[in-house]
Amino acid sequence: MIWSSHINNENKMEGDIGMNTDNLIRKIKIECPLCGKVHDVEERTRIAKTIIKGESVDYVENYYFCTNCDDDENEFASGKMENENLLRARNAYRTEHDLLTSDGIIAIRENYGLSQVDLAKLLGWGEATISRYESKAIQDDAYDNMLRIIKDNPLVTLEMLQKNGEQFTENKKQGIKQKIMQSLDEDGREYLQRQSLESEYVNYQEPCDANGYKLLDIDKLEAVVSHFAKRVHNLYKVKLMKMLWYADSLSFKRRGVSMMGLVYSHEPMGALPIGHYKIVGLENIKMQEEEGYENTAYHFLPNDAIDTSCLSDEDIDILDKIVDKFDSFTAKEIVQYMHEEKAYTKTKDKEIIPFSLAKEINEF
Repeated sequence: MIWSSHINNENKMEGDIGMNTDNLIRKIKIECPLCGKVHDVEERTRIAKTIIKGESVDYVENYYFCTNCDDDENEFASGKMENENLLRARNAYRTEHDLLTSDGIIAIRENYGLSQVDLAKLLGWGEATISRYESKAIQDDAYDNMLRIIKDNPLVTLEMLQKNGEQFTENKKQGIKQKIMQSLDEDGREYLQRQSLESEYVNYQEPCDANGYKLLDIDKLEAVVSHFAKRVHNLYKVKLMKMLWYADSLSFKRRGVSMMGLVYSHEPMGALPIGHYKIVGLENIKMQEEEGYENTAYHFLPNDAIDTSCLSDEDIDILDKIVDKFDSFTAKEIVQYMHEEKAYTKTKDKEIIPFSLAKEINEF
């Protein structure tokens, strides 16, 4: 072990340390590097002063004290102890200047399950940056602000992951994303779920025949699902997906635009909106999973907390006509009914169903 008899002497301010402020931590039997004897050496702590970036800083200093030595040279420290003392001094400076301490930086990193190198890569910094900040260097305000932002806002962390994701393997990237998701609060989850659904519609960001000349409107989608759930007894996924298509199609037939801007694919069970599995996962869509004999059923319930003011009187009239038509239909019956629509018979499997064919839907 390397010992030093200089307790940060280059940084101490004379007269600021006195024996009367020392506290005994423990006694440890070692070979004292000062007297050369094996005996009980005292490990002590005290408040010391040092100079950090030209400023005087008070910090907690630990050291060893030899009771056999003269007063002129009776203190020493291990290399590890000196490093820890210096880190406490730097953290005291950080605290005075409202900067994250090394422990604070470590906590941010561990919250996301990241190594020092991983966090640096995530933020687009040099690989050794975080290691320096956790051990010896003091970050400037710009770096500190960025660390605080990802500490308080997991969504920003997610954006940084998307921006710098090429720095990680796919498995590592997914692991980091999972940790970020765990840190998201309810509002963050809703935002992320909406972003996820919107990502399914990147090819439909202009009004066109595929979306009924209307862009995806998630607020209205959530309101429509809640309205259907309130009016229809035992509303499950298969039936809901068909009723959504009829809502958009009847709206298009009447007004020349769809109601929600969903895009539908020709599937064996009828029209199915793109991203249907993400629709059922939206935070504001109230749904409970029910275990069936062979698979899980998704039972949709009304959500009274949803703002339905986005639904016009004409929207509600369209929705109510669809409810009146299909309320008593089973899932199998509404699928068979939809299979007879020209929009279905004139399109092929997996093909997008154009709304121009919605003008020919059966009368209500």
